Amino acid sequence: MEQAIIAGGCFWCTEAVFRDVVGVSEVESGYIGGDKPNPTYKEVCTGTTGHAEGIRVTFDPAVISLPEIFDVFLGTHDPTQLNRQGNDVGTQYRSAIFPLSDAQREEAEAAIARWNAENSSEAVTTVETASEWYPAEDYHQEYWDGEGQRNPYCLATIPPKLMKLRKSFQSKVKA
Repeated sequence: MEQAIIAGGCFWCTEAVFRDVVGVSEVESGYIGGDKPNPTYKEVCTGTTGHAEGIRVTFDPAVISLPEIFDVFLGTHDPTQLNRQGNDVGTQYRSAIFPLSDAQREEAEAAIARWNAENSSEAVTTVETASEWYPAEDYHQEYWDGEGQRNPYCLATIPPKLMKLRKSFQSKVKA
């Protein structure tokens, strides 16, 4: 098993997408990229910690490759929006990849270049040095499968991302 850390706006949305991807065994929401030790959700939401809302994806590279993980990531959120996703605005909602090795850094840069070559707008997704990972509070984990189904924000935001996943990455969706 391998891991990748990505941030594509609200972690509830990104987590919901990757829970439906074949070869992914675990998705954990959390915070990365900032300078505040052990941040809370409330602190990260202020935009003052430097952290991004991210997910740590555990996957089987024999089923889905790291380049495919990055392609799904770039293809299911808007990597052209700087420090925002839709109505979520601030550096905590930035589009970023946090490689865990030099090889992952190369794959991240290649994925962004691939996305840019295939699309008319350029991605602003950053490739940032992975700092310490802080798991989000328990109530954020598997959010879409529980509270998210009753949250108007999630109901408006997550289904379109899941539709993008099913439309653009049909062979990568769990049965």
